[in-house]
Amino acid sequence: MRPFARHMDIALSEARAAAARGEVPVGAVLLGPDGTELARAGNRTRELSDPTAHAEILVLRAACATARSERLPGAVLYVTLEPCAMCAAAIAAARVARVVYGAADPKSGGVAHGARVFAQPQSHHAPEVVDGIGAVEAEALLKTFFAARRP
Repeated sequence: MRPFARHMDIALSEARAAAARGEVPVGAVLLGPDGTELARAGNRTRELSDPTAHAEILVLRAACATARSERLPGAVLYVTLEPCAMCAAAIAAARVARVVYGAADPKSGGVAHGARVFAQPQSHHAPEVVDGIGAVEAEALLKTFFAARRP
C-alpha cells in the first residue's frame, strides 16, 4: 500500500463516521513527526453546534492540547477534502509540515482554490501540499451525502 493511502484510509473512515452522524463527510488524521497518530476526527459542526468544528480544526485542537503547544512542527495532516480558508489558516498557524488531501473543493477550498491561504504573504507558514490522495472515494462520499439531501 502506498504510504499516503494508508493514512488517508483512516481519514476516510472518519468521514464515513461523520456521514453516519448526519455531518458533512469530511475526516482527518494528524500524525506527529515520527509518524505516530496524534488525533483523528470527522466533522462535528452540527453535533457541537459549532461552525468551526471541522475535522481539521478538531484534530489540531486535540493534538495541540496534548502537546501543550499551539504549534505542531513536523506534523502531517491527512484530510479527505481540500481545507477551507479557516482550516488552512489554522494549519498555517500550527506550523503543520505537510497537508495531504483527497478531493478538491473548487467552491469552498482555501488551498488550491478560493483564498489560496498558503500563497498569501500574510501566511507565516506554507506547508508542503499533496493533493488527490483518495480523491475518488472522498468525492463519492460527498456526492452521495449531498444527493440524499438535495432533491
